[in-house]
Amino acid sequence: MATIKLQQVEKKFGDFQAVKPMDLTIQDGEFVVLLGPSGCGKTTTLRMISGLETVTTGTIMLGDRNVTWLHPSERDVAFVFQFYALYPHISARENISFPLRAQGESKDVINQRVQEVAALLRIEHLLNQRPGNLSGGDQQRVALARALVRRPEAFLMDEPLGALDADFRETMRAEIKQLHIDQNATTVYVTHDQIEAMAMGDRIVVMSEAVVQQAGSPHEVYYDPANLFVARFIGSPGMNLVSSVYSQGVVSIPGTENRYSVPDGWQTPINETLEGEGQIVLGFRPEAAQLKTDGPLSGEVYASELQGAFSVLHVNVNTDDIVHIRSDRQIDYPIGTTLRFDIDPQMVRFFDPGTEAGIKREVSQ
Repeated sequence: MATIKLQQVEKKFGDFQAVKPMDLTIQDGEFVVLLGPSGCGKTTTLRMISGLETVTTGTIMLGDRNVTWLHPSERDVAFVFQFYALYPHISARENISFPLRAQGESKDVINQRVQEVAALLRIEHLLNQRPGNLSGGDQQRVALARALVRRPEAFLMDEPLGALDADFRETMRAEIKQLHIDQNATTVYVTHDQIEAMAMGDRIVVMSEAVVQQAGSPHEVYYDPANLFVARFIGSPGMNLVSSVYSQGVVSIPGTENRYSVPDGWQTPINETLEGEGQIVLGFRPEAAQLKTDGPLSGEVYASELQGAFSVLHVNVNTDDIVHIRSDRQIDYPIGTTLRFDIDPQMVRFFDPGTEAGIKREVSQ
């Protein structure tokens, strides 16, 4: 396996920038997920790494090789597509062995490798079946086997689970992650599904409007979003973001009596960012809100949703902002009930509404 480096890689279609200049390093053996909404540039980035799309400017390194202008067949990468791309007229065995036959490998080597990957993916009993006789999940396993059998330097996966039913997706998520661990394979995985990204990625690269918004571990992008886009996009529901005003260590929500004293470690960076006072965005995850009869914040229950192990309350804190609060599923909060709550000081976040960037808390020594 190999490290992948993108150095100021850009892609234009005429005057349209599909990917703005990007620097990204994917370490040897790392599982990196490119995550973002449709049209953000994630698939184009993957296709440039594979060679299916040429770069406009920039350099792509695979290990110590400059592969920027090499044909896909010369890059030693394997691509797994959303729509399997299996040959329908030949068996699963022949589909899996096709890359090795194209490389001129001996029959013994081909048979050995096909049996190895078939055993790994538990599809030995399907090898003589044609793709049309297989379920979607089994077809995707065959497509994965065809990629694995080559033993490439990197695996590139473009929404490989997007065409599967929910049950199959959960099963295949676990299988692909286990394959990655077993093979220690450098993997770049594209998805718009944040649950997939959080469950599978060692690192998540969040993209929007052709730009990398944040690259970090699942923990980092969830708890410390770099900006308002990442805060909204990651999480279901996303982070609560309330337009507020900051002054003298206190955040107030206009038009209400809601006041929140900023926790230790925040006052200095907020003062520096806002030059003492001004507009600020208060951010917190639904699970960070703590229902308390003496909480400093209050709102009226607008709606509630039972989500199995817990309920999500939708609470009006002013005329413009509805926040989501996770609560005990066994307690009923009728519509119109006024609730008071606090925010876990370790999980509260603040954003500059002008730049939309997250404000960084002081690191205690």
